[in-house]
Amino acid sequence: MTDTMNDPHEETGTSVAPIASTRRRNFAKARDGWLHLLLAPIALLWMSPLIWIILTSLKTRTEIFDPNAGFFPAILRFENYPATLTVAPFGTYLLNSVLVTGSIIAAQLITITLAAYAFARLEFPFKKFIFALFLLQIMFPIYATFLTNFVTLRDMGLVNTLPAMIVPFVASGYGTFMLRQSFRQVPSELSDAARLDGCGHMAILWHVYLPLVKPTLIAFSIISVVTHWNDYMWPLLVTNSDSVRTLPIGLGLLAKADSGADWTRLMAGTMIVISPLLLLFVIFQRRFIDSFMHTGVK
Repeated sequence: MTDTMNDPHEETGTSVAPIASTRRRNFAKARDGWLHLLLAPIALLWMSPLIWIILTSLKTRTEIFDPNAGFFPAILRFENYPATLTVAPFGTYLLNSVLVTGSIIAAQLITITLAAYAFARLEFPFKKFIFALFLLQIMFPIYATFLTNFVTLRDMGLVNTLPAMIVPFVASGYGTFMLRQSFRQVPSELSDAARLDGCGHMAILWHVYLPLVKPTLIAFSIISVVTHWNDYMWPLLVTNSDSVRTLPIGLGLLAKADSGADWTRLMAGTMIVISPLLLLFVIFQRRFIDSFMHTGVK
């Protein structure tokens, strides 16, 4: 008779568990809903400058200064974009920006990887002192080195050339520091095992360390590309001809027109400059976010 009777505790357990699980799911959905509701105005506020740039680039000059004109353009003036390209050789500027930024990030990834590995895993005289010099480089503002860098490049005969915008940035103290910290978190047992298998330093670096610090490399690459793609002051100092200038210099030329800044074309030029970065972010946004969230080895 006891075999046929149901256990009240079992019935309670089987009925309570799904209810508790449902309540947790409903609570999580409600929490996410309130979180999205809170973040939506913040996201709109963050995007407002970009929205204003896009709308301004599609207006006429009259609409910009007309107090009676609405926030949105009466007619979308897409011809502002090809008209902007005729004001300055933006095709040349775009090619120069790609060459300069690509060369800088390629050189930096090589130099910071080798330097960080040496500081993290090798022993050599004055190691701590030399690393302190690298950290000292981070503490100096970049503008404090412009004069000495310019004099050096002038003596080398590199002024008004593409290498003039590349050479001062082939090494990065910040990148070396970031990568060194990531290398130090990699368990030494992995490199010891690779060394027992006959791997040298370069093989250990390539097969053991670099796969584990990819998030750090991606995070630094993002910072470096954005910084040098948007750099204005240094290219302006070391170039004086359109054949070697970059995109930010082209925007400066639009802002300094004889008749005053043409805001419609200036905003169209701004969109041309930032579009490659926006496109890269849209394509690789998940990798971008993951690289910053998971920088380092756990």
